[in-house]
Amino acid sequence: MTMRNSDKTLSRKQRLQEKQRRQLAVVDTVDKAEAKVRKAEVELAIAVTEAVQVFGDELSASEGLDMPAEAIRRFLAMAQDEAAGADQVAEPAGQTD
Repeated sequence: MTMRNSDKTLSRKQRLQEKQRRQLAVVDTVDKAEAKVRKAEVELAIAVTEAVQVFGDELSASEGLDMPAEAIRRFLAMAQDEAAGADQVAEPAGQTD
């Protein structure tokens, strides 16, 4: 009868597999975080777009939100890009040729 030592040193293959498993877990975590950041940026871009409409122009929105005008323009561009992307996705689905 042989007893296995639970503290047995892992083989080279097992160490490599464990390292790869940890790396994949980290990559997965980063991917999920990036998706959350992207979603938040899009939501902020939409909110900034609404603020510009409410305040009347970019400068007034910049002052009202206490946000640099450059940031306002960046979020407006992001909102436009997002809207353009949504339009491109919607068009092929709506086509009936």
